Amino acid sequence: MTATSDTTSTSATFTGTATIRNPATGGVAGEVRWTDPADVTRIAAGLRSAQREWEARGAKGRAKVLARYAVWLGEHRDDIERLLIAETGKSASDAAQEVPLIIMITSYYVRTMAKALAPEPRRAALPFLSIKKITVHYRPRAVVGIIAPWNYPVANALMDAIGALAAGCAVLLKPSERTPLTAELLLRGWLDSGGPDVLALAQGAREVSEAVIDNSDYIQFTGSSATGAKVMERAARRLTPVSLELGGKDPMIVLEDADIELAAHAAVWGAMFNAGQTCVSVERVYVLEQVYDQFVAAVVRDVQNLKMGAGEGHAFGAMIDDSQVEVTARHVEDALAKGARVLTGGKRGSGPGSFYEPTVLVDVDHSMACMTEETFGPTLPIMKVSSVQEAVRLANDSPYGLSAAVFSRDVERAQDIALQLDCGGVNVNDVISNLMCTTAPMGGWKSSGIGARFGGPEGLRKYCRIETVVSPRTSVGAGGNYYHNSPRALKRMNTLMTKLALIRPRRMAK
Repeated sequence: MTATSDTTSTSATFTGTATIRNPATGGVAGEVRWTDPADVTRIAAGLRSAQREWEARGAKGRAKVLARYAVWLGEHRDDIERLLIAETGKSASDAAQEVPLIIMITSYYVRTMAKALAPEPRRAALPFLSIKKITVHYRPRAVVGIIAPWNYPVANALMDAIGALAAGCAVLLKPSERTPLTAELLLRGWLDSGGPDVLALAQGAREVSEAVIDNSDYIQFTGSSATGAKVMERAARRLTPVSLELGGKDPMIVLEDADIELAAHAAVWGAMFNAGQTCVSVERVYVLEQVYDQFVAAVVRDVQNLKMGAGEGHAFGAMIDDSQVEVTARHVEDALAKGARVLTGGKRGSGPGSFYEPTVLVDVDHSMACMTEETFGPTLPIMKVSSVQEAVRLANDSPYGLSAAVFSRDVERAQDIALQLDCGGVNVNDVISNLMCTTAPMGGWKSSGIGARFGGPEGLRKYCRIETVVSPRTSVGAGGNYYHNSPRALKRMNTLMTKLALIRPRRMAK
């Protein structure tokens, strides 16, 4: 759920306290006290100390605390969503998506974490090595630093934090300087749920982010590709491992046999949800020429029915600030200058606040920024293509590779096309649904990231160091290849090892 702007602000001063304002109304959402970057070392040291006891509780002990936290999130969902709306200018329907997703993720890990983190026995590769017991252990890293963006202040913080906490790590969370208030409420909930001091906040911008990187044992960063490169460079100074979920320009392909009404509804929701400020939003659509006119007409009809505004009764709310509005406006103006047409929308909102009208663009191509750069706004550019091969080629013609969608009544055909797309996840006859698949990891290819986020046992094990313990089952054969053996005995041993190891390859080579 990448945000294009993140922890890079240099013009603002992040000392003392600051007022956070609602981008939809300009009203005051609350006050935040910024963290002195020099204090991050002390905060991390406290987490590192508390983490030892947290790890010692074991998976079952930690699961009980996480379960209580999930209950707290459910019971305080209204409070969290009111703050989300006040801090981000979201619509009520957009704000309502975040807490349920985190409860789903937490519930999944509460049920599965003991098995996922259990010591894993491995069989010996050769019979004569069966005298050894081989066990792989998953040992948590002490402090996981999470640098989260502003577009989903609950989801982007906790979908990573929950996995790290479940693995037995302590978490140092650096929320976006644009949305710091929700993180403070989430921390209060952790403590109110009986959670130990293994979750802490560092509030601020670039300098605080750098301090978090310098004092963590693992970094999970969500944000732009440009900033992700800077995070990786900083982490490399201490060889700190990173997981990066970065930008996207997610394509959608509509085949000639698609359910056009379904595809149009999906495209509009996938493009406009959260004002388009979603990493896996639909940012470009390739439609087979046989159904292009029908699809475009259905999309325009749906978009014209959308109501823009914060809070209740609106499809989507404000953008995070005017700088994000300006990016969207620039992409639309560039497209128009190069021959595209706007069928609806195409300008910022007429009232106060950081709004941009839902916009449908046609006659677009890859010379335009709206088709090649991450817009992160409520636009839907649609391009006519003559063949599936052209659609796949254009979909892959991008530095990004986060996710995609394919629409066809022939699901097997759509699945075959999905495997031709260069990205981390593909939805067939749906959009964004891969975010709900808690049993599978979510990750991007190319400039869209390194590693994967939550989902499956991988979402826990990524925060662990692997330790392999090899112990004897019997004393028979111990020291068989040590120096004290005769050269003849060692030669026999090596000859036997080679013969045994070649049995299966020789069979398979025939």
